[in-house]
Amino acid sequence: MKEVDNMRYINIISYKHDGELHRVWEKAIFLYEEEDMVVLINDKVKVIDGDGRYWKTREPAVCFFFKKYWFNVISMIRKDNIYYYCNLSSPYVIDSEGLKYIDYDLDIKLFPDGEMVVVDKDEYQFNIDNLHYPEEITKIINKHLNILTDMIKERKKPFNDEYVREWYQYYLEKVNENERSTL
Repeated sequence: MKEVDNMRYINIISYKHDGELHRVWEKAIFLYEEEDMVVLINDKVKVIDGDGRYWKTREPAVCFFFKKYWFNVISMIRKDNIYYYCNLSSPYVIDSEGLKYIDYDLDIKLFPDGEMVVVDKDEYQFNIDNLHYPEEITKIINKHLNILTDMIKERKKPFNDEYVREWYQYYLEKVNENERSTL
């Protein structure tokens, strides 16, 4: 992917509850920020797992991170449609290293036909004991799992395909502007 000079790059860094590094997405592009939300895009970026293995994302993804919700949403733009992957997580913080959050294991996959699947339930149950999740955290995660599923069922933003496409189009326009300015 060609670098976009007029947009800021930021690493997305996830941790586990005990502070162990979980995963890093290098050089996501920072598109937008408001008081309670940021929008990033990654497009074939390098991802480094906590154990040092790495891979590249296969398709562009518009990513939504929140300060008031305990989840984030990855909207993967594939040839046939948009697929959503939602991580139950702490709200994000941004510092000089990047955008950071704690991953709380539970995830939801949302398919174009509306099928919604909660995954990694076993990992979550294991880590409640293994990583010593306080009861307060499990209550918050369960509450926000319900908020997330309601948002999905109601197709509230960011679970509106047109909304995601608008952000992706905005990104493409910025890339094109940058290419024209370097001619």
